[in-house]
Amino acid sequence: MNRAAGKDVGRHAIPHRSIGWHRTHLIVMLCTAGLVLFASEAGAQCSARNVQQNHLMLRKIPSASMPPIPVRSAVDVPVWKTIAVGTFADSFALRNALDAAGCGIGDSAGEILARPAFTVSAAKADVGLSAVLVTELGFPTGTASLADIYARARQLGFGLAAAEVAPQLRLQYFDQPIGEFLIIGMEPIKTWTGDPVILAVANGGAGLILIGQDGSADAEISVASRFLFVRSNEAPSAKAAHALDEVAVPSIGEYPGSNAPARIIADSRR
Repeated sequence: MNRAAGKDVGRHAIPHRSIGWHRTHLIVMLCTAGLVLFASEAGAQCSARNVQQNHLMLRKIPSASMPPIPVRSAVDVPVWKTIAVGTFADSFALRNALDAAGCGIGDSAGEILARPAFTVSAAKADVGLSAVLVTELGFPTGTASLADIYARARQLGFGLAAAEVAPQLRLQYFDQPIGEFLIIGMEPIKTWTGDPVILAVANGGAGLILIGQDGSADAEISVASRFLFVRSNEAPSAKAAHALDEVAVPSIGEYPGSNAPARIIADSRR
């Protein structure tokens, strides 16, 4: 009898509300652990370790080594990737998001993000990007000037993307294959020293990075390079974005033809 009574006392010694409290406490602990795990994973998306994991586990992107097929019209080129723009209040918030994700930012790219000419969309929108090799635009061998590449892209019905597309793509393309280098077809923006720069997203194996490269009209680009354009009917007014810049950069239709060698802008990772 005493042993049975003792068991009953043991079973009912803890009030019902204490059991509920323990359950709630356990749920809170699990949720907190999940949030910490999510935050740590999100903060490391651009790191070398995550680059390796994404390369092995996530979707594969068509290789630039595939035989190029000449493009006859932009409408024949499917949308490669759709990204969201207008999701940040200003360029500072966008830059902070890149830092929080551990994405590398080259020196000239960092300057571009800080320039008055670099703006973000005031409204949220989806932007479809088409990927094309320079060879697919009709330049079979060697190099082609940036002016010629843009002119040919325009003839085919492509348009230039807003500068915001580059950092937004970096934040929305964590599974970029190692060795891939994507140049954003955009109006160049001048650095503080007056060098015109366009942006690119790259994965060199050491982490995901946003970099700048020579955006002058006579910059010679390898025909093996891959550009990202938008359809011309989706292209924003690039000149409007440049209204705040102190010195205007020639637009796609104002580039003079030139075969002069490109001046390479050294862009190191911060």
